[in-house]
Amino acid sequence: MIDSDRHHDELSVLEREAHAWIRRLTSGEARAADAAALQRWCGQSPAHAAAFSEASQFWKAFGPAGQSLLEDERATSRRSRVGGRSPIMSRRVVVGGALAAAATGIMVVRPPLDLWPSLFELRADYRTGVGEQREVAVVDGVAVQMNTRTSIALGSGAASGTVELIAGEASFKVADRGAETFSVIAASGKTTSAGAQFDVRVDGASVCVTCLTNEARVEYRTQQVVLKSRQRVTYSDSGFDDVVAIDPSIAAAWQQGLIICNMMPLTDLIQELNRYRSGRIVLLNAEFGRNPVNGRFRIDRPDEALVQIERAFGIRARTLPGGLVLLS
Repeated sequence: MIDSDRHHDELSVLEREAHAWIRRLTSGEARAADAAALQRWCGQSPAHAAAFSEASQFWKAFGPAGQSLLEDERATSRRSRVGGRSPIMSRRVVVGGALAAAATGIMVVRPPLDLWPSLFELRADYRTGVGEQREVAVVDGVAVQMNTRTSIALGSGAASGTVELIAGEASFKVADRGAETFSVIAASGKTTSAGAQFDVRVDGASVCVTCLTNEARVEYRTQQVVLKSRQRVTYSDSGFDDVVAIDPSIAAAWQQGLIICNMMPLTDLIQELNRYRSGRIVLLNAEFGRNPVNGRFRIDRPDEALVQIERAFGIRARTLPGGLVLLS
């Protein structure tokens, strides 16, 4: 006969450990060894895999629905303990254990909401954590400034003049290389220059390239675009968007540690702030997200921007464990 109190205690331990893994992965300090250790932890039993799967899904669906789900599960556990029946562990193991084990691997490779680095990022030669910026020299004559949550892999052999931007954002300052070019690969596209300063940013399957000085050639599939100074283009599965003119003081503000908003929708500002802090800020009222924002915010002090948002728009912030903030 199963001791329901002991069973519930074991479930609580697994839940706590699963959420501890989430916090570790979202800390910006996770490395390849952590991914391997997580796989071992999840492989101990279907219950371990299910616990991590459910913790990840909660983080993906947090907000009123996610919080309600968590409270319902706690209430179910309390009722089961009082009634002497086995709590929800059996449902997890029997119904979802095998699927959760497979899903765990997927979530490590493609984390929900990009809350932690994917396995692809963990193979990078250079990485920055949450809120970290770093300057590196990847090729002679090329200076690179990496923004937050950025991963870069170096080429070798014939590709020694090429780097891959796996995730995040970086600025590349290419000295005059004469006939020799330097290339950045990002999401199956390539940006090439023999002497320019350009930024590349990866947002999922979308890549944004900004030319700040001289010119850079952007190739994607069978198409190519030549960017002049102060121009930007974005490409994705649907091809190239239109080339647009940019204000370099705003486009490159992150290199001075700033986010500069010029009628930026609040939704976009929150998306930017999420790049520079652990956890996640969630705007629950879509109407608020359309409000335009003007101002300058320090990227090393994202929570100060949250306070200003609350005051400016009368929004209430509710803080949950793990750096989650709900705005409503």
